[in-house]
Amino acid sequence: MTNPDPLFLTTKEVADLLRVKERKVYDLAAEGAIPHRRLTGKLLFPRAALLAWADGPVAERPALLVGSHDPLLDWAVRESGAGLALLTEGSFDGLSRFLRDEAVVAGMHIPESGGWNVETVAENAPRDAVLLGFATRARGVILSQDLSGASALADLKTRRIAHRPDTTGSARLWAQLCAADGLSAQDFRHAGTAHTESDAAAMVASDEADATLGLASMAQRFSLPFLPLVQERFDLLVCRRGYFEPPLQKLMGFLKTAAFADKAAALEGYDVSETGTVRWSAP
Repeated sequence: MTNPDPLFLTTKEVADLLRVKERKVYDLAAEGAIPHRRLTGKLLFPRAALLAWADGPVAERPALLVGSHDPLLDWAVRESGAGLALLTEGSFDGLSRFLRDEAVVAGMHIPESGGWNVETVAENAPRDAVLLGFATRARGVILSQDLSGASALADLKTRRIAHRPDTTGSARLWAQLCAADGLSAQDFRHAGTAHTESDAAAMVASDEADATLGLASMAQRFSLPFLPLVQERFDLLVCRRGYFEPPLQKLMGFLKTAAFADKAAALEGYDVSETGTVRWSAP
């Protein structure tokens, strides 16, 4: 028996559905104007995305990247000429904006019981969306020079900590790590709040803080000691329809280049071997 609702349609099936010639379908695919994939050497069309596309114009999401700040992603957006605006106020803020159709892509690194990001995205079930891998990053504590011998969070008691906003994955991870070590907010001094990874590291480098939860790459940039704690996944929640528009096509194309791979290799703690892999997809 044939499946009445296949996940993918052939070129002929799409032509029949749209009542056009197969040549027109090929042209639409070549222009990037219609959702499609090339699998096992064949041109196939994801049924759900195609039906959403065929429904006609909907309110377009702005060419905006929201969510968590990542230095490599920031660089890639600029270098690719994607034309995406950035509003990085944290993973949870980005997810909320994405669910309100306020952005075409959201970056996130949300710690979960079984990993990163997938459970949270699945629970919120954003429509017409796919979660793509971006990078695995080394995260830990960026330390001032006088704390270079620290080997655990307990060594930071009474020290000034640069925190991240509550809307960030970093804030959740910090709370989880402290709880696992039997520590609380009262064990540290609050040095202020940093809104980006680079701002957090800069606070330590300028002696505004003694330590902060940050990335190995930022410790490298500011020549600061680093205490590694976790390997985290940073993913991109992408609007399927927006994926086929020029801003995301430029960005995703650039992520496949040698220039991107070389930049990632030059940064401490980045692994981009799974960039672009599908981690979750809306039904």
